[in-house]
Amino acid sequence: MPTEVAGAAGGFFGTYGTTIVMVLIMVVMFAIMIIPQRKREKKIKEMLNAMKPGDKVRTIGGIYGTLTAVKEDVVTMVVGPDKVKLVFARGAIANVEDAAVENTMSEELTETKK
Repeated sequence: MPTEVAGAAGGFFGTYGTTIVMVLIMVVMFAIMIIPQRKREKKIKEMLNAMKPGDKVRTIGGIYGTLTAVKEDVVTMVVGPDKVKLVFARGAIANVEDAAVENTMSEELTETKK
């Protein structure tokens, strides 16, 4: 008598419940982690494809400059008061700046020479 009740208690939820919970956890993890990452990657790809000469950019190394040439996988930028040309891979650009970055280095150089 009591053994029949104990066996019936496992029922549907006992056999399929664990599987359903695991699938639900995987779906939630996908939604939380992978979908936002794809959106970020798409946004970065659009930014890199929209770069053009004259844009103010920042590299992943923190170097600010102005683009002078944009080729397929390579960008050339001018940096500093001496207009030094640097060549980077297109993927090394972290951000295209909306506002112009002021170059304070030339001011610091003139102040130290006085």
